[in-house]
Amino acid sequence: MSLDSATRERIESLLQNHRVVLFMKGTRQQPMCGFSAAATNTLNELLPEYHTVNVLEDPEIREGIKAYGDWPTIPQLYVGGELVGGADIIRQMYASGELHTLFGAAAPDRTPPEITITDKAAEAIRQGTANAQGLALHLEIGPDHSAGFQLAPGSDHDIVVSSNGIEVHFDPGSAQRAKGIVIDWVSTVQGEGLSLKFPGAQEIGTLTVQQLKERLAAGDITLVDVRPAHGRAAAAPLPQARILDEEGYETLANLPKDTAIAFICHHGVSSRGVAERFAAHGFTKIYNVEGGMDAWARDIDPTVPRY
Repeated sequence: MSLDSATRERIESLLQNHRVVLFMKGTRQQPMCGFSAAATNTLNELLPEYHTVNVLEDPEIREGIKAYGDWPTIPQLYVGGELVGGADIIRQMYASGELHTLFGAAAPDRTPPEITITDKAAEAIRQGTANAQGLALHLEIGPDHSAGFQLAPGSDHDIVVSSNGIEVHFDPGSAQRAKGIVIDWVSTVQGEGLSLKFPGAQEIGTLTVQQLKERLAAGDITLVDVRPAHGRAAAAPLPQARILDEEGYETLANLPKDTAIAFICHHGVSSRGVAERFAAHGFTKIYNVEGGMDAWARDIDPTVPRY
């Protein structure tokens, strides 16, 4: 892949002007792919400030950075003008403590957390991993308490905890945020799945769309639409809604902890995950809207498109 001189100069200027540069999809506040989100979550742990370049808005840089460092994927982290690597390498260096050393940060706390896995969750995990020979169950918990399980090879640097006969692998940051969590298997109107409950987190309430309509009319609740841009394009947000993508987690997380907040998505699934994150942050009046915008269109306002 060739790299024209103008693009090379632009890249070199960025690297000269900023010690730490992450070429990514999206922004630090709003990553647009899972790998970029993972990279920013890790860097946010260690650095209050670093420079990001949204390659989705700059096709020349998007292709040029791949040629510049002979690295085929995005994101890419550069420190001091040198290529460090992509999301997997960033995560590996974070787990080993190498990234802490690179940035002059204190060594990570590697104390294993105490966790609880219920009988139902343990049985579901055993069934789901029965054919996953050679892979370990990893749980990553971001600074905003977003959480995700994945099956991947284990590493010597993983922090490994066992509960109810199930081994769970953590990176150092996730391990500290996992202290006291309960992993359960729950059934809701949206389906079944693993659920995390953080110590001290409030139970999440539910609102029907009729109840939401009444609360909005009374003006005693804040509605947050968590749908991505394509969902909002298919059916416009309700006039009272604040948009998670536009305001970001940090802005909404600064609301008073006793603010009543209802989260809405397409069908009520992803909004529950967001609600759990806010409950883990200490918010005491958190609700998920059952059925989401689809239920609103069906039961409240038939002029809203169903998609």
